[in-house]
Amino acid sequence: MGLLSAIKGFAGRPKGSTLAKMLNGYIPIFSQFGQDIYASDVVQNCIHAIATEISKLQPKHIRTDSNGMQSQPNGPLNRLFKFAPNELMTTKDFLEKIIWLLYLNENAFIYPIYDVYQVGDGMTKRYYRAFYPLNPTRVDFLQSEAGELLIQFFFGSGTNFTLRYADVIHIRRKFSLNDLMGGGANGQPDHKALLKVLQINDAVLQGLEMGVKTSMSIRGLLKINTMMDTDAQKAERTRFEKSIDEGKSGIIATDLKGEYVPLSLDPKMVDKETLNFLDSKILRWYGVSLPIINGDYTDEQYQAFYERTLEPIVLALGQAFSVAIFTERELDVGNELVFYQKDMMYLSTTAKLNLLKTAGEQGLLTDNQKLALLGYPPLEDGDRRTQSLNYADVRLVNAYQMAGKTKATTKGDNPDDG
Repeated sequence: MGLLSAIKGFAGRPKGSTLAKMLNGYIPIFSQFGQDIYASDVVQNCIHAIATEISKLQPKHIRTDSNGMQSQPNGPLNRLFKFAPNELMTTKDFLEKIIWLLYLNENAFIYPIYDVYQVGDGMTKRYYRAFYPLNPTRVDFLQSEAGELLIQFFFGSGTNFTLRYADVIHIRRKFSLNDLMGGGANGQPDHKALLKVLQINDAVLQGLEMGVKTSMSIRGLLKINTMMDTDAQKAERTRFEKSIDEGKSGIIATDLKGEYVPLSLDPKMVDKETLNFLDSKILRWYGVSLPIINGDYTDEQYQAFYERTLEPIVLALGQAFSVAIFTERELDVGNELVFYQKDMMYLSTTAKLNLLKTAGEQGLLTDNQKLALLGYPPLEDGDRRTQSLNYADVRLVNAYQMAGKTKATTKGDNPDDG
């Protein structure tokens, strides 16, 4: 079943619906924009680095009880996100696609396909069958007659669908001036500042290319000492080039009509500091450092990358998916979708093991908390706490020491003691 045929929404705009009213007075109609900035290799490298790291996440449906104990329920969500959220993408592909759409549009929309069935007492439950990232060409926000917020997607094929906004997973980036969309005030990315840097960078690169070509192609001038028409000049140039091709000793023979004048070219190249400055401005825009791009980063460098760039996306994914997937009742009883950072956390294995040793020996962590630190999902029986026998309760230690002191005092006061 294709995505468009599976969307459970209105074809076109529902009768009686009107454009939603925004607090800032803007009309809530948002179209896609050009992709000029993605012609830059630096921009693509930055987004690729972010998308690659996010694609390592492992989405898991977990439930946390009132005591803070976590469990992993059996259900369709964990089955879907283990390998493939839809028939076209693996979980890695799915997450990578979301990040590229997010950085392309400053907004990413994911539509969940589900069936609804009764569970008794008039309550219903959703059974999820697939999740699809959407790439609309235009988005309109509407308001139904009942006051419910709707969202209308227009696709490049000419089709459009109107859905309940609450059913759509919407992830925003740079959510600032607009009430509904990420990006600038008009709900589109504001790349003016970045485009200036990219244009300068492109001009520099073109200048370098022309300088290299010039230095390698122009070696000298052939000065023709007689008056000749155009055809004669072409013939003389051809004769001169033939002399170059046929020359074996590196000496070119010319007659009295021609004089070869060598040129000494010294093209000025842009210095390394200027090139690094332009690249660093682009890298800072996306929160990616050069060691991250090159893959030779330290723990501290990855920690900075994770906390500044990746962690906000991880939180946004978990919150946006949880709110759209679960009902208020399901959220109240501790259901959520968590994107675990296995193979992505910035701490080295040595640092993690040292932390586990210190906190674990003190009995401060449950088995599931230890697994979470390593980026693994919880176990069914992972709520136990273990502690090293080398440690004892402070109160017991005090009581033991006091008992020993009392015994020693009593022994010293006994006249029968030797």
